[in-house]
Amino acid sequence: MKLKPLFDKIVLKQVEAEEKTSSGIVLPSAAKEKPQIGEVIAVGPGGLVDGKEVKMQVKTGDTVLYSKYAGSEFKIDDETVTIIKQSDVLAIVTN
Repeated sequence: MKLKPLFDKIVLKQVEAEEKTSSGIVLPSAAKEKPQIGEVIAVGPGGLVDGKEVKMQVKTGDTVLYSKYAGSEFKIDDETVTIIKQSDVLAIVTN
């Protein structure tokens, strides 16, 4: 299924959480914290949001850091995606 977000919404695929800590301790699934980093898989067109013109700063393929409790999760075609507002994006990760 293909998603087309509206207004200033962004569809993210979460980056997998680490299985081990940096010191080598293996984490059980219950102890893993939800990552706050994701890959952008779809971007809305922007436009007027609450009376203000919004220009999209992210594009498909970007990796972004986002607010901890931002957005809504959905399971589509056995894949979990998160839909957030552009204002919940804290930074774009660059190499």
